[in-house]
Amino acid sequence: MPDRLSSTFSALADPTRRAILARLTSGEASVTELAAPFEMSMPAISRHLKVLERAGLIARGREAQWRPCRLKASPLKDVASWVAHYRRFWEDNFERLDRYLIELKKKEKKYGRKNQK
Repeated sequence: MPDRLSSTFSALADPTRRAILARLTSGEASVTELAAPFEMSMPAISRHLKVLERAGLIARGREAQWRPCRLKASPLKDVASWVAHYRRFWEDNFERLDRYLIELKKKEKKYGRKNQK
């Protein structure tokens, strides 16, 4: 069985599933409402919802004939934590690049810019 982070990333890998999650940020929706923007069959939408449900990203309820889906964002915290590590890596690299560019500008100012034709 894959770990929770792998399941979350796997579920997020598909643009249709990401669009479904984006829609659910504004509140519960029925399967029919979630399927409306997509040109695919209801069984295909149901398969996407099952992937999201298995990853713990949505919950599906039952209220009479209505089966609302709602966002469960807690698995996204794991993704955010994992990405934060790499964000620090990139920020450190950008800071080093900034320092390097500042040094280049200082040298350019000191020695003058050479024209290259």
